[in-house]
Amino acid sequence: MTRTVPADTNGDVSASRPQHRLSLRRSLARLSVRPRSILILSVIPLVAIGFGIWGWQHEWVLGVDSAVYRAGAETLLNGDPLYDANTLAVEPWWALLPFTYPPTAALLFIPLALVPTQVAWGLLTAVSLLALALCVRIAIGALPKPSSDGPRWWASPARSTIAFFLVFLGLEPVWRTIFLGQINIILMALVMLDILVIGARGSRWGGVLVGVAAAVKLTPIVFLGHLFITGRRMDAIRGLVTFIVMQGLMFLIIPHDAARYWTYTLPDTGRIGPVHWAGNQSLNALMNRFTELAPWASKAAMGIGALLAIPAIWLVLRFHRKGQALAAMLVTAFWILLISPISWTHHWVWVAPLVVLLVSRLPKTTPATAWKRWLGTFGVFFVFISCVLLILPNGRNVELHWKVWQNILGSAYIFMPLVLALALAGRWWYLRRKQGAGDDGEHAEVASGG
Repeated sequence: MTRTVPADTNGDVSASRPQHRLSLRRSLARLSVRPRSILILSVIPLVAIGFGIWGWQHEWVLGVDSAVYRAGAETLLNGDPLYDANTLAVEPWWALLPFTYPPTAALLFIPLALVPTQVAWGLLTAVSLLALALCVRIAIGALPKPSSDGPRWWASPARSTIAFFLVFLGLEPVWRTIFLGQINIILMALVMLDILVIGARGSRWGGVLVGVAAAVKLTPIVFLGHLFITGRRMDAIRGLVTFIVMQGLMFLIIPHDAARYWTYTLPDTGRIGPVHWAGNQSLNALMNRFTELAPWASKAAMGIGALLAIPAIWLVLRFHRKGQALAAMLVTAFWILLISPISWTHHWVWVAPLVVLLVSRLPKTTPATAWKRWLGTFGVFFVFISCVLLILPNGRNVELHWKVWQNILGSAYIFMPLVLALALAGRWWYLRRKQGAGDDGEHAEVASGG
C-alpha cells in the first residue's frame, strides 16, 4: 500500500513518497546526460584531488582535521591506544590534536590511512564536494514541484543544483569544512539521504545511515528522535540498532579504547577545545562568554536548550503534518547545533539546505510581503557568507571581555535560527489574527504556515 504525505492547502507539498523517489531518479538521469553539469560537478572534486597530490609532493600543510582522522585510523591499524594521550604519535607536526571521535570513526577512516596525509585531504574534499551537490539536489527534490509560471532556472533541478553548489562554496561553514578536511558535509548528506529519500520511500534500510553518521560523530543521533516523533519508529529503531552494533563491534576489536572513550574521553569537553572560543557557536558558548565562565553557565545553557525543545518539537510536528519534511528536518538540525556543548562554525553546514528552502519560498509571495522574505533570505545568506565572526577579536580569552554588541555580533550563527523561529511564529500569529478578523484573502497563507 502506498503511503502518502498529507497535502498542504496551497499546494505546497509534494504528492506521494514513491513519486518523490522517481523525481530524484529522473533528475539524476537528466544530470547524467548534461555534459556541462557533469563537467562542473566532476572538475572541482578532481582539482581537489590533484591539489592534494601536489601538496604531498611539496609537503604542504593541508587539512588539519583530515590529518587527525587519518592518524586515528593509522593508530588503530598499528594497535596503539587512541585516547590515552592528548595527541597521536603518527600525527604530523602541524596537526598535533587529540582524537575526540568515537572509536568507530577510526575504523571508518581506514581508507584515509592508505594514502599520504595531503592526498587524504584531497580525497575527503572531493567526497565532501560531491556530498554538497547531493545535499542540494535532495533539498530541491524535497520541495514541491515549481509552478509553470515560476522562474525558469528554478524549474530545472539540474541547473538549480549547479547554481546553489557554486554559490555555497562561499559559505563560511562550507569552505572552512573543506579547508580543515572536516567530514560535516558528508554526515549531512547521510542524514538527508536517509530521512528525505531512503526512509521517505518506506525502505527497510531507513534509519541505518543516521546510525552510521552518529557512529562517526555523536550529535546526529538526535535525528533518531526526529524519526521517532514523526512516526517513523522502525527507522529510529534500525538507526539505534546500527549505532549500538557498531559500538559493540569496537568493544570486541579495541575494548580498552572503547571503554576509555565512553567513560573518560566523551565527558571531557576540554579535549575538544575552549568552550568560550568565538568559533564555538552554541548556547553553551554564548552563556560562558557572556558570564565570563561562570560555574553555572553550562547548566543554564542546558536548561535553555531543554526549554527550546518544546517549540522545536512543535515546529517539527507542524511541518511534518503539512508534508514539509525538509523544514521539519532543518528544525531538528539547528536545535542540535544550539544545544550541543561544542558547535564549531564548520558544523553549521546545515545553512546550505536552509537557503535552498528559503529561496524556494521567494516566488510564492505577494508584493506586500515579498520584501520581508527577500530580507530574511538575504540576511541568513549574508550572516554565513560575510565571515562576520572573523572580524571580532578572538583567542587568548579575549572573548570573555567582549562588549554587549560584540557578544551579539559574535553569536550571529546562534541567533539566526532563533530569529527565524520568532519571525515565523509572529507571522503565523499575525495571519491568524487577520483571518479571525474576516480577511479571507490570507487564509491560504495561514494554512500553509507562511
